[in-house]
Amino acid sequence: MFEATTILGYKGEYNGKKCAIIGGDGQVTFGNCVLKNNATKIRTLYNGEILSGFAGSTADAFSLFDMFERILEGRKGDLVRSVLEFSKEWRKDKYLRKLEAMMIVLNTEHIYILSGTGDVVEPEDGTIAAIGSGGNYALSAARALHNYASLPPREIVEHSLAIAGELCIYTNTNIKILEL
Repeated sequence: MFEATTILGYKGEYNGKKCAIIGGDGQVTFGNCVLKNNATKIRTLYNGEILSGFAGSTADAFSLFDMFERILEGRKGDLVRSVLEFSKEWRKDKYLRKLEAMMIVLNTEHIYILSGTGDVVEPEDGTIAAIGSGGNYALSAARALHNYASLPPREIVEHSLAIAGELCIYTNTNIKILEL
């Protein structure tokens, strides 16, 4: 787990329409100091068709984003095949295996966590994924709101990240969100 951030991905349906949402906080921590409060740790990939977010070393994350986007281009945006190929390359490369980062990637059909060891994890519920030091707080809140509240998905992500920001010292409430 990384003491750095919280990223939450949500894939579902609302008012009969499929949706994908990713959100992240803005805190960058170095040791016991906050270096920045408004960092952006989420982005769109493949012409805005894929959402992604990272937790961990920023330099490592940008290397992974670039590699993943290259694979997505080669696979014409096929998220499932791209994730599997990405994992294979990650595990084979001696440099990549040492990167300290995790990613969430999703579209309206699929959601995955990509770990620093090259693992690919599809969330058990197929709907909600979280990474980073506040990930478990955000995941718990999102599951509760998803199951017991009648909120739009964007609000589920916003409220869940806000709860994580109140509980985790490595996460703040300066939340950024992207949607498909």
